[in-house]
Amino acid sequence: FAAEARKTGISVKQPCINTSEVEFGAEPGTPEKPGAIVYALAALKNIGAAAMETVVTERTSNGQFKDLSDFAGRLDPKVLNKRALEMLAAAGAFEALELNRALVHGNADVILTEAGKRGADKASGQFDMLGAMSAESKQSKVVLNLRPARMWTPMERLEKEFDAVGYFLSGHPLDEYESALASLGVKRYADFAASVTGSASARIAAIVVAARERRSQKGNKFAFAMFSDASGQFEAIVFSDTLAAAGELLTAGTPVMLAVAADRVDADTLKLRVEAIQALDKVVGNVDTQLCVTFSPSELSAQRLAPAIAELRSHLKPGRGEIRLLVPLPDMEQEVEMVLPGKYDVSPSSRGLLSTVPGVLAVAEV
Repeated sequence: FAAEARKTGISVKQPCINTSEVEFGAEPGTPEKPGAIVYALAALKNIGAAAMETVVTERTSNGQFKDLSDFAGRLDPKVLNKRALEMLAAAGAFEALELNRALVHGNADVILTEAGKRGADKASGQFDMLGAMSAESKQSKVVLNLRPARMWTPMERLEKEFDAVGYFLSGHPLDEYESALASLGVKRYADFAASVTGSASARIAAIVVAARERRSQKGNKFAFAMFSDASGQFEAIVFSDTLAAAGELLTAGTPVMLAVAADRVDADTLKLRVEAIQALDKVVGNVDTQLCVTFSPSELSAQRLAPAIAELRSHLKPGRGEIRLLVPLPDMEQEVEMVLPGKYDVSPSSRGLLSTVPGVLAVAEV
């Protein structure tokens, strides 16, 4: 349904603790812009409708949540457990309160603990005889001592989102490979499938979703594997020779390049078999690319620049790409550009890792 919505120009918005309802909602369109589907809070994995009804009722009665502390102070710890909070964080439901999904995900227990303390205060009598919260309790704000958490890379963020939603909602891991795949002439699965009338072969880039190994009557191993690209999900059979040569790549979340052969059975059925599997990063690593790493002037002082560059270099691996650094100098209203000596792996997975270095504002191809 989400793929069909995107084809018709209707966006599917990620769940939001401040705007989503228990069930799916619709935002009306305009003559200039199609409408949008707002994802349901209760549609996430490990999330109960009753729990989300409690959250939405609280929000409706007392206003949107201002920040994570406000959410913790108003959360009934009896209706949400740690796993549910982690799923909400992984799906991006708290981004209106905190952009770092990993920070919320890694501190779900802290949020619940503080919510429990507030609940205990209420139960212990910090209310007047009419049941209203005392003025002192009203003014006391929940203080969250959150543990630091490294931001997820774009790939990690989408993998966690997949775990919570069941598919890639806010993007697709292959989006990071788009320019490299275009230069290699790689097709999307949907485009390839639509072109097959008899038998055909192609190279398709995909993310491994799942694989199930089986044995034939002769005792040979084979597998049914589910893959995903930006056009949808598809299943293919992997026979014993290919499975023996590259079966270790059939791990959920792995970006791969597939050599596939297809046979059209009827208008709705396409049989697909995988004849070769390669690690996608290895394939696109052979495409010469330059990266520009831009540091943030607001988050990086002169004293922190050297440690930041040192940490960035600790993540680098040898490859064929060039890396340029763009360092702002706010005091002089200038920018300094420098090229790191050597050649490096500039694949999307490496770019994602570099983007998590503190002080880095952006990592882009040039």
